[in-house]
Amino acid sequence: MPATMMNLYENVCLRCGQTVYQVDRIGPLKDFTFFHTGCFKCFTCNSKLTLKTYCNNQDSQEDKEVYCSSHVPKPGPGHLDGDAVGIRSALNVPRSAQFVNDQIRPGGRPSIDGDAMGLKSRGNGSGTGSENGHNSSFGEYKYGRFDSSALHIAHALNATKIQRVYDKPIDHYLDVALQKQMEMQHRLEEDDLYKKFAKQRAAEEAKMNDYIKEEWESELEKLTAQFERDLATKRRSREDSKVLTVKHQREREELEKNMTIKRDMKKENLTRKMLEHERAATAALVDKHSKEMMRLIQEKRSEYMEEEEVIDHYPAQPPPPMPPPQTKTDIYMDPDEFAEVDQLAIQVAQEDQKTFTDLVRMLVGHCASDVEKVRTIFRWITVKNLNSITFDDSAHGDTPMGLLRGIKYGTESYHVLFKRLCSYAGLHCVVIKGYSKSAGYQPGVRFEDNRFRNSWNAVYVAGAWRFVQCNWGARHLVNAKEVPKPGGKSKSDSLRDSGRAGSRSNNLRYEYDDHYFLTDPKEFIYEFFPLQSEWQLLKAPISLHEFEELPFVRSLFFRYGLYFPDEHTKAVMYTDSTGAATIRIGMPSHMQSSLIFHYNLKLYDSDKDQYDSVSLKRFVMQSVVGQLVAFRVHAPCSGALLLDIFANAVTPREYLTGEPMKFKSVCKFKIVCEDLQTVMVPLPDCASGEWGPAKATRLFGLEPVTHHDALVFAGRDLELQFRMTRPLTDFMATLHKNGSEEKRLSKYVSHRVHDDLVTFTLSFPEEGQYGMDIYTREVASMDTTSPTEKHLLTHCCKYLINSSKRN
Repeated sequence: MPATMMNLYENVCLRCGQTVYQVDRIGPLKDFTFFHTGCFKCFTCNSKLTLKTYCNNQDSQEDKEVYCSSHVPKPGPGHLDGDAVGIRSALNVPRSAQFVNDQIRPGGRPSIDGDAMGLKSRGNGSGTGSENGHNSSFGEYKYGRFDSSALHIAHALNATKIQRVYDKPIDHYLDVALQKQMEMQHRLEEDDLYKKFAKQRAAEEAKMNDYIKEEWESELEKLTAQFERDLATKRRSREDSKVLTVKHQREREELEKNMTIKRDMKKENLTRKMLEHERAATAALVDKHSKEMMRLIQEKRSEYMEEEEVIDHYPAQPPPPMPPPQTKTDIYMDPDEFAEVDQLAIQVAQEDQKTFTDLVRMLVGHCASDVEKVRTIFRWITVKNLNSITFDDSAHGDTPMGLLRGIKYGTESYHVLFKRLCSYAGLHCVVIKGYSKSAGYQPGVRFEDNRFRNSWNAVYVAGAWRFVQCNWGARHLVNAKEVPKPGGKSKSDSLRDSGRAGSRSNNLRYEYDDHYFLTDPKEFIYEFFPLQSEWQLLKAPISLHEFEELPFVRSLFFRYGLYFPDEHTKAVMYTDSTGAATIRIGMPSHMQSSLIFHYNLKLYDSDKDQYDSVSLKRFVMQSVVGQLVAFRVHAPCSGALLLDIFANAVTPREYLTGEPMKFKSVCKFKIVCEDLQTVMVPLPDCASGEWGPAKATRLFGLEPVTHHDALVFAGRDLELQFRMTRPLTDFMATLHKNGSEEKRLSKYVSHRVHDDLVTFTLSFPEEGQYGMDIYTREVASMDTTSPTEKHLLTHCCKYLINSSKRN
């Protein structure tokens, strides 16, 4: 591997002005600044700092230096800046019950205390917040002289601003019989539409059959005439007649076969065209019915509100599309906040209803807010698993399965059904059409045809339009043992004991993807591009070309809180003249100890993952420094490669069992090497995964004493030393070198353990590049009673070592 492999990134140290390399870098910090590890000291007293102890000058945007907490510049005596005034105003603001906001259900405490808001003064100068890529825009709302920027209470403040509508149940203002009456009227119109569909299909199929029959008779007539001519000119012997007859029969069979294929293809094309037409007609009718149902509900609700002298905050007409003023986390932080309504949706999904009125009232009848209403509808659809429903052909419109006949016939999709159900609940909902990076899409593909056309919903709740994608949010019923523990609560719900569930209820979970419920526009745009730009719900809409250039990410990317620290990161990354390209991904500090990354590299236009019989994985160097994981790709040849990056969140305990782990894709990139001027050598054949000791520290509590970086320069001898922070045993190290057998190299590496220190001694037989794998296992505790707990020898970390006499 060339020396350029060492320079994963090149930035300049703010303190000394020299190049900062990946292995010796702190940052990015304020205004994307970097420091050498040795330069990361207080500007005033020169004391050493860490990412947890450094501070920035909050009084000056121009001052990018770092300080310790004792010497960070603060506003002097007699000087009150805007923030200080804001703090004073915040502390003096009178408490008022009218600003109480209960996140999901009303009835909380009538005050907001310091614990609830997480009060934290900006004056502490902590630099572990926005400098790591997670700046949030919290809006400009102020109460009196309350300065929200002065205190870290943005979430609590935004919660008070959300226009959550705490509505009376629909039974209070709309009689069920009246709603059913309108539904029956709508069903009659649907019946007429489906009859029209059936009549059109029959007519088109008859027309097609007549055309095929005429063509068949015409071709058969030509074939028979040719046979008779051949028979007349060659009637010399019985043998000639027999040969011609056999030939004619074979040609007739071939014609029949071709005509059958042609008929089937025409039928398939006709069915597809008819289905597109029927879907459009069904969507138009559902749109008409939804408006009529919304009008009925709004009229009755307005009458009720007027009689009760209550202000109705939910708009009677759908507002124009605008970016939502708050984020999803301002509405709810954890899906567990919906535990009750989610369980209700699961229970309702176990039964069948004969009318949409009954279904929706069962779902939203006890919901206290518009957010709860849309949540139960979303969860009912994701639990129902409409793609796998089997229908009885005898089902009529007034039967439970007939309620979903649109799904049966393929004329009604998730998003159309979702809109219909929202209208029955009195919620404004629209169907949005556009492109999506769906199944079969790869980074670099252009949206030039209808291959990736898709539809989704926006629903008006919490005072703004918000995205919902039921189809992508839906998952299947799985065994509880298959559901991964980390984060499982955010994407699955147990089917708790019920009269019908039986003994299997404790073993079943309805897995779903919460990311596609009320998704923030800034995340939604990575996967979905509407044809109408205003429905991006972004302050600055992007073009289709910009959408194509966005990195290809999946929902897990956002669930783990990942982000791209480099603005130039795009779906297609081009290498430099040495064939090198780097992808960097940032992760939040709370996920740093549990996230494990892996990758796969293959040729872009095929499934080949080898080059000259060498795994392409060996041309990628993965490393973790702080909150950043880097994938340095060195293309072995010119052309295009596909880099697929996977992740999983596990606890050290789960990793140490040595059990196989399931990784899911978080993002993909197309790596293009247009001109390769350097011959690349693969990395040593070590265990897959990241290089460097960071993994050993995270998962094993094994802290490096001598070598903290993934890349080591050594002479012919080397000692690596670690300190154990918890009991480990059975250490093992293996050496790898291109062209050398692992067995032959085993005698050149050994280890010894003294107290809490582990020392690995290496003596290299020759100069060159080596890879070193380290394995260990945790000492089983004496009080372990679980017979299933395992302590297998597990990969701990690996180093890349360049051995040379010059070192």
